[in-house]
Amino acid sequence: LKRVYFLYMALLLHILIALSSVGYATYVFFSPSKSKLRVSYGLVALTLGSGTYLVWSTKAPILQSCMSGLMYISAVSLIIAATYYKLARATK
Repeated sequence: LKRVYFLYMALLLHILIALSSVGYATYVFFSPSKSKLRVSYGLVALTLGSGTYLVWSTKAPILQSCMSGLMYISAVSLIIAATYYKLARATK
């Protein structure tokens, strides 16, 4: 029972980190700075780390997990790249 509870809490934490990451990356796009980009990178790393832990600990199907992860990484990477480009143009 404790293991199931722990896994649900880990899943909830993973989802909260991922949603925060997308939201924060979007915020940074509209208000870019180098330090905010670093925080965004950190949130992406936390999401990847917690997702890896969940797949490893639950022995979840890797294909389904990777597809979700790839969609997340694609979306956030696009936002971060656009923000980086926007910031680089603003500093010239």
